[in-house]
Amino acid sequence: MEADELLTLVADGDQEAFEKLYGLVSGPVFGLVRRVVRDPAQSEEVAQEVLLELWRSAARFDPRRGSALSWVLTLAHRRAVDRVRSARAAGERERREARRAHHPAFDQVLEEVEAGLEREWVRRCLDRLTALQRQSVTLAYYDGYTYREVAERLSLPLGTVKTRMRDGLARLRDCLGGAA
Repeated sequence: MEADELLTLVADGDQEAFEKLYGLVSGPVFGLVRRVVRDPAQSEEVAQEVLLELWRSAARFDPRRGSALSWVLTLAHRRAVDRVRSARAAGERERREARRAHHPAFDQVLEEVEAGLEREWVRRCLDRLTALQRQSVTLAYYDGYTYREVAERLSLPLGTVKTRMRDGLARLRDCLGGAA
């Protein structure tokens, strides 16, 4: 029985036909995969994957488009190429990660200088607020108080604190907008 006939039977779930087909195509499949993948262990894995796929997808075989052996070897070649590409991509990811690990993502001195400059800019902008606005903003943003807690600490109505905060934050935003 030829591979084409066996593959048709395999598509119908015939296990005996699959055993015979396996015997016919496993050698050529492994040989092709081995030439593409090169690593013996990986080649065995890929060949097994191809033969499993053959069992699962036998119904997709169309004898009008070519022989069963050609179809099976096409499956094998595609799977082998996918494995090689995947291995190359993984290797490239590892190399990029290794390069990143050897070069810090930032310059610590530069980061500290920039942070210092930003703090100075914020101080200058805070100095432009009225004393009442600065006091409210400082309590809320630097000391972590809620608007209600700020109002209690300053013995002011909540609405007054909210107005000071809104006006103070608007002035800060306008001042800091020039920093960006």
